[in-house]
Amino acid sequence: MPDTPVFAAAAVAAPHALAAETGRAILAEGGNAVEAMAAMAATIAVVYPHMNAVGGDGFWLVREPGGRVRAIEACGPAGRLATAKRYRDKGFDTIPNRGPDATVTVAGAVGGWKVALDYARSLGGRLPLATILADAIRFAREGCPVSQSEARGVPNEREALVAAPGFAETFLVEAKAPAVGAIRKLPALAETLAHLADAGLDDFYRGDVGREIAADLERLGSPVTRGDLEAFLARTVEPLSARLRAATVYAFPPPTQGLSALLILGIYERLGVKRSETVEHHHGLVEAVKRGFAIRDRVVTDPGRLRHDVALLLMPARFEREAAAIDMRRAAPFPLPPAKGDTIWMGAIDADGLAVSYIQSLYWEWGSGCVLPRTGVLWQNRGASFSLDPNAVNPLEPGRKPFHTLIPGLAMLGDGRVMAYGAMGGDGQPQFQAQIFTRCLDGIGVADAVDAPRWLLGRTWGQRSTTLKMESRFDAAILEGLARMGHEVEELGVPYSETCGHAGMLVKHPREGRVEAAHDPRSDGGAAGI
Repeated sequence: MPDTPVFAAAAVAAPHALAAETGRAILAEGGNAVEAMAAMAATIAVVYPHMNAVGGDGFWLVREPGGRVRAIEACGPAGRLATAKRYRDKGFDTIPNRGPDATVTVAGAVGGWKVALDYARSLGGRLPLATILADAIRFAREGCPVSQSEARGVPNEREALVAAPGFAETFLVEAKAPAVGAIRKLPALAETLAHLADAGLDDFYRGDVGREIAADLERLGSPVTRGDLEAFLARTVEPLSARLRAATVYAFPPPTQGLSALLILGIYERLGVKRSETVEHHHGLVEAVKRGFAIRDRVVTDPGRLRHDVALLLMPARFEREAAAIDMRRAAPFPLPPAKGDTIWMGAIDADGLAVSYIQSLYWEWGSGCVLPRTGVLWQNRGASFSLDPNAVNPLEPGRKPFHTLIPGLAMLGDGRVMAYGAMGGDGQPQFQAQIFTRCLDGIGVADAVDAPRWLLGRTWGQRSTTLKMESRFDAAILEGLARMGHEVEELGVPYSETCGHAGMLVKHPREGRVEAAHDPRSDGGAAGI
């Protein structure tokens, strides 16, 4: 069923209702959108642990009321012991996806919270850190119910996940996944968050918490050292942008795939499709995805090692060239190498018009599966995206940042509306963004744009096939038309599938002074406002 949209002076959207309520409460207490998002980020890490955690990474896009857009990069590099030789000597041809050898990179999310909250204070934010973290601490200490998404999920490489140190003791009940609604407490994580609330977020890297994290990682045999934690700092970077006819759209630069999100929209616009929800609309987007991904896979790597000027790839001439290569009567060949990922997207816009689009992730569901015993921190497996081939686009090297699928989205529309939007789902993220964005641009309301049936080209979330996967609510004429064009259409057989991600969107309407917000019925969340 469609999510009930919110129309309010200020609003938030999240894939879990408790995180949305945390954000709403912070706004009601006088916090701004950045403070609300930091609080939501802490809460979602506790209540939706299969999708994200304190031991993961995060990316922020923030638009100030005056129009300036800032980006906060909170992704950690490979540890100083993370060499290809280390893994080759241990008999690996690829980096493992689970267990201690999957804990390749520093977790950057908490560093991002710190940079964001420092920024929030420069904008007038005054809420203390203890208030920001209060809900997360309470849910970890007193417990919260297991979500539907977690309970129904079938994780990749389950046996290796269950065998990861600390996983079964923390997240399973008698060696089985808990039922929906079962109350889970995370006492060690509660104490860690409470300590950070008192000592400050920097303590996660350079204080008592950092010392305990490093000691546990060393005992596991992780290539991440205490020196790696102490050296890490999240940073503010310039976002990517592309000018469309009806909007300026923003995305995150490398090491994320934000480039592909903007390429898809720019290429699609040049195809001249007149109306959404037609065969032409979906065919054009699918073909734009193929072109955008081909460029992404050649270009995106650690930002300090780029070989291309990414801005030049977002010029109108490039959009025209790529669009001219698309046959609007026939599907181009596919697939490209897939990227997996499990993530959360959340958004917030306050009454002053400060807008935040935020992504937080572990990479695969549950990340490495390793739960550090002294702190209760679940660690990511983002480093599994590195290659052990030194000639690859993203080879494993100490200090190198891995390729990220994480891409929050922001747009400023020509009529003055401000839009924060995004989705989870690995390679699906730019695809889902393009679908909800083009629908909204065509006049479809926020809730309907997010609710409408979606597709996924390729495989993610453990899917083996590289077909064009489509939810069952699509009109039969669209399915048949795409199949005639040569698309390998696979009907998912369900009206709302998590294969097609968890998406959300908020739009600030300047004339009405209201925020319209909705989150995905495919998730456990929603929108809330004041």
